[in-house]
Amino acid sequence: MSARTGGDLVAEALAALGAEVVFGVASVHNLPILDAVRRRGGVRFVAVRHEQAAVHAADGYARVTGRLGVALASTGPGTANTMGGLFEAQFAGSRVLLITGQIESGYQGRSKGYLHEADQQQAMLRTLTRETWSVRRAEDVGDAVVAAGRAAGAGWPRPTAVEIPVNLQYAEVPDALTVPEPAPHVPGAPPEDRLRAAADLLAAARRPLIWAGGGVLSAGAWPELRRLVERLEIPVVTSVQGRGALPEDHPLCLGALVTTPPLRAAVESADVVLAVGARFQMYTTDAWTLRLTDRLIHADADASVFGRTYPPAVALHGDARETLRALDERVATSAADAEWGRSARRAAAEARDASLETLGPDHRAVMASIRRHLPRAGAVVRDSTVPAYAWGDRLLPVLAPRTSLHPASAAIGPGLPLALGAAVGTGERAVVIHGDGGIMLSIGELATLAQEDAPVTVCVFNDGGYGVLRDVQEATFGGDRHDVDLHTPDFVALAAAMGVPGEKVASADGFDRAFARSAEGSGPYLIEVDLTALAPMKRRAGRQRLLS
Repeated sequence: MSARTGGDLVAEALAALGAEVVFGVASVHNLPILDAVRRRGGVRFVAVRHEQAAVHAADGYARVTGRLGVALASTGPGTANTMGGLFEAQFAGSRVLLITGQIESGYQGRSKGYLHEADQQQAMLRTLTRETWSVRRAEDVGDAVVAAGRAAGAGWPRPTAVEIPVNLQYAEVPDALTVPEPAPHVPGAPPEDRLRAAADLLAAARRPLIWAGGGVLSAGAWPELRRLVERLEIPVVTSVQGRGALPEDHPLCLGALVTTPPLRAAVESADVVLAVGARFQMYTTDAWTLRLTDRLIHADADASVFGRTYPPAVALHGDARETLRALDERVATSAADAEWGRSARRAAAEARDASLETLGPDHRAVMASIRRHLPRAGAVVRDSTVPAYAWGDRLLPVLAPRTSLHPASAAIGPGLPLALGAAVGTGERAVVIHGDGGIMLSIGELATLAQEDAPVTVCVFNDGGYGVLRDVQEATFGGDRHDVDLHTPDFVALAAAMGVPGEKVASADGFDRAFARSAEGSGPYLIEVDLTALAPMKRRAGRQRLLS
C-alpha cells in the first residue's frame, strides 16, 4: 500500500505517544494497523498467543518502565478476550492503551451477522476503562489514539481503549493531515493550606511513619520519597504494590509486613502517618482491622480514595512527586523520637525473622537463591499461588523500584505475561513464581517467550492442584476436599515442545543450581519444582483471607 491510510495514523499516533512496543494478536480486523507499524518502523510488535495476555504484557511493561503499555486486539471475540487483562490493569492503576478493530462502519448496529460483529463492544470496554473512543471518520483516528494514550497516564493511571472500524483503517487520508502531539501532562501539587497543615503535623510528630503505596512507583516519586525520609529519618512501611519505593535493604525501610507482630504494634503506635499513593486495601490492612492514628495525612492522585477506608486529618490531592517535594521544602525540622524509630526497626526485623521461621529451611533457601542470582534490577513477578502468598509477596527482598509485580486483583494466571512485559520493557531477566494451576491460564505464552527469546525464568511450583483453595475448602467444609486437585502436564516437556529449555527439581539445592543456570543464559528457562518434595512450611497463616 502506498497511499496514507487510517492505519498509518495509528502508527503515527503511537510514535507521537512515544510507544516502543505493542503486544497483540494479528487479525483480519487489525492487519492495516500492523502493516503501517511495520512500514513506519520504530515500534516492536510482540505477537502473544491470547488477547488477555496482550493486555497483561502491556500492563507489566507499563509497570516496570513507567511508559505507556499498548495492546492490539481484534474486534468481537478478540476484544472480549482482553477483559481479564483490563480488569487487572484498572485494579492496579496501570497506564495501558488497548487498540481494537471493529467491523466495517456501514454494518455497525445492523445485526446482520457480520464477521466478529459486536455492537456493544464500546459499552463493554467502558466497564473497565477510564474512557473509550469509537472512531467514526478515518481523519479522526490519530486524534483518538493520542487522546486515549494521554488519558491512560493522567492522574492515577487507568487503561483506555480505542475501537477503529476496519474500513477506516484501510481508508485513505490526506497527506496534509497531521497527528497531534500529546499535550504535556503538568503534574499538580496540593493547595498550599493543606500542604502547610500536613507539614506542621509531620514536624511536630514524635512517632512519624510513612506508608508508601503503589502510587509512589507509578508517579516515579521514589527519589523524592528517599530524600524526605533520609533527611528527617522517618521509617517507611509499604503496601505490597508499593514495594521497592524504598529499597528493602535500606535501614529506614520496614518492609511490607505491616500487620505482622510486632511491626503491627509499631504501626499502630505511630502518632502521625503520611500515606502516599496508598488505597489501604483489604490484604494490607488485615481487612481494615489495623488501627491508624487519627492524624493521618493521605496523599493521592485520586481524590475519590480519601475517607474510603481511613478518614484523613489532611487530604493532599495531587501528584506524588510534587507532593513529596513540596513537603520536603516545608518541613524544616523534625521532633521525631530517635528511640521510637529504632524500636520500629527492631520490630520490623523481629516480624521478618518470625515470618521466615515459619517457612521451613527449603522455602527459605529457594527464596535466597532467587535473590542471590537475580540482578538487582530484575523484576520479581508473583502469580497468585502458595509460595507467593507465603514468601514472595512480602519476604523476598525487593531492592529497586518498579521490580515487584503481582496481580493486584488477586487473579490467577497473569504472572507469565506480566513477566514477559517486564522483560521486554527492561531487557533484564525477570522471574515469575507460578503455581501449576495458575500457569495453565497463560501457558501458550511459553511460545511467545521462545519466539522473543525473552529473559524470563518461569518457576512452576507443582503440587497437583490449587493449594490455597485446598486449605480453604478443608477448613471451611469439614475437611471435605473436591474439585481442587488437577491433572498437570510434564511442564518441562511442554516447555521444550514450545522451544523453552528447562528442568525438574525436587530439592532446594537442585533449585539453586537450576536457577543459577537460568540466570547465566540470555533467553527463557522453566524450572518445575516438586512442591511436595520440599520441607513443608510450619504454618500457612491467613491464606483464606488472601483470597478475598
